[in-house]
Formats: sequence, structure tokens, C-alpha cells
Amino acid sequence: MEGEHKRMSYGVEGVESKEMGKAVGVSACDLAMRVLAFMLTLVAAIVISADKQTKVVPIQLSDSLPPFYLPFTAKWHQMSAILYFLVTNAIACTYAALSLVLALVNRGKSKGLWTVITVLDAFMVALLFSGNGAAAAVGVLGYKGNSHVNWKRVCNVFDKFCDQMAASIGVSFIGSLAFLLLVIIPVVRLHPRTW
Repeated sequence: MEGEHKRMSYGVEGVESKEMGKAVGVSACDLAMRVLAFMLTLVAAIVISADKQTKVVPIQLSDSLPPFYLPFTAKWHQMSAILYFLVTNAIACTYAALSLVLALVNRGKSKGLWTVITVLDAFMVALLFSGNGAAAAVGVLGYKGNSHVNWKRVCNVFDKFCDQMAASIGVSFIGSLAFLLLVIIPVVRLHPRTW
């Protein structure tokens, strides 16, 4: 009885789990990270999808002519990297919601399901970091331009657009860190401290 008690542990939720057995418990930390990842990727997707700014920009054709004032609109879907960023956040948000429901319904009954979920969590980390990197690269070009290829910076004109994009990338980055913790936590649980 005492040996059996040592093999069993009780999570914060009170769900019984066996450390080297068949069932894996659902901890409050797991659930909290899934809710956090869901909320952050949802906010990032909403913020970037609402990103739009119109400015009237002077166009100078010749020094002898007065400038033309034309309205230009910056929208998130005009750049494929930002579109990719939105799609990666939408996929991660949907997955976070589904995995949260599975975690609540399954309650640690299937070890195989948790293995699949952990692998998919790692996939979401990779997906989000690639989307964040693509959007950040476009953002840096917008803020600084590229003198080697004569690309002008645009964030001095479309400042609200660029600030909203930067905020969305930051929120998504925190969401990807939440998914990263969802991958790290089971690994730490498998290998208890030996020092």
C-alpha cells in the first residue's frame, strides 16, 4: 500500500495520475497554459486582422510642379508574410481551443492522446515562431527600409499600422512561449530532479 502511494501523485485538480503508469493527470498549470495560449493567439489574430490605416501622401513628380496628394491605404492582407502570420495564429488558436476541450473531456484517461497533444504542441511552437519571424522581418523593413535595394521605410507614414502590427507580433510571441511551456512541462515531469 505504501509503495503504491509513492507511485501515485495527485495534481492540483485532484485527478489521480501514475508517474510511470498508464494515466496522465491534467494539471491546473496545463489548463491555464492552454487557456493563455488560446487567448493570446486569438488577440494577436484579431489585432492584425483589424490593422488598416489610410493616409494622404504627397507625390512629387517634378520640382516645377506642385505635389499631388493621394490617399494610400495600408492593409494587413497586402503582404503575404502578414497573411501567413494571421493564418498561423488562427491555426494555433483553433488548436488551443480543441486541445483544451480534449484535456477537459479526457481528464488523463489516455496516455496516447497526451503524446499526440504534446507533439502537436511542439508543432504549434514551430508554426507560431515561423509566423512571428516572417511578420517581424516585414516589420523591420517597414520601420527601417533597406538602402541596398532602395526600399523606403513606410512606418514613418503609416505609424498606427506599424504599431498595431508590432503589438500583434508581441502578443503572438508570448502565445508561442505559452505553447513552448506546454512542451517543456511534460518533459520536466518525466525527469524529476536528481540533484
